[in-house]
Amino acid sequence: MRKVNLTKMKTGEKGIIAHIDGGTVLEKRLAVMGVRMEKTITKLSSFVMKGPVAIKSGRTVIALGHGMAAKIWINLSEK
Repeated sequence: MRKVNLTKMKTGEKGIIAHIDGGTVLEKRLAVMGVRMEKTITKLSSFVMKGPVAIKSGRTVIALGHGMAAKIWINLSEK
């Protein structure tokens, strides 16, 4: 299993959230949006040059800022 941050994932890749750098404040903020540890997410899109990153968590689609996305570490699913 390979571990990368959300900004390094390719569009369409799936993985499980392994770690969130940023402390409890960021974890709580993400949890309210449905992004939690051990949750499977899919990267839908991202923009070049530090733009927002769109992900799907369950049935929810969320756009995260580049800085926030860089603090979310994902265990990529093996194909």
